[in-house]
Amino acid sequence: MLSQSYVAMLAQGGPSLSEAEQKKVMFTNVGMMVFIGIIFYVMLIRPQQKRAKEQAKMVSELKAGDKVTTTSGIVGVVVGIKDTSVTLRSGESKLEVTKAAIGEVVPGTPAA
Repeated sequence: MLSQSYVAMLAQGGPSLSEAEQKKVMFTNVGMMVFIGIIFYVMLIRPQQKRAKEQAKMVSELKAGDKVTTTSGIVGVVVGIKDTSVTLRSGESKLEVTKAAIGEVVPGTPAA
């Protein structure tokens, strides 16, 4: 019996809220959405932008003779730099890779 009366109450829409209570609920919902948006920005978007900025700075400072590692794991020495690509010497091979493929400049190792 109790469950049938509960279902009937839910079907009627429950108690109606006053206009002030409706505004309070609306502002609470909007506030939560803004809070989630801020958390999303701080946890996901900002760190990605920071990494992209650091990558762009590193690539712009490349010069011939730098020892680098690509994102695929190839280690080589920069031989030449073009607009969108870098020529590397790795072992007995010369490779041309895009600037976006440079993962890091190996610090403290002079090129041989």
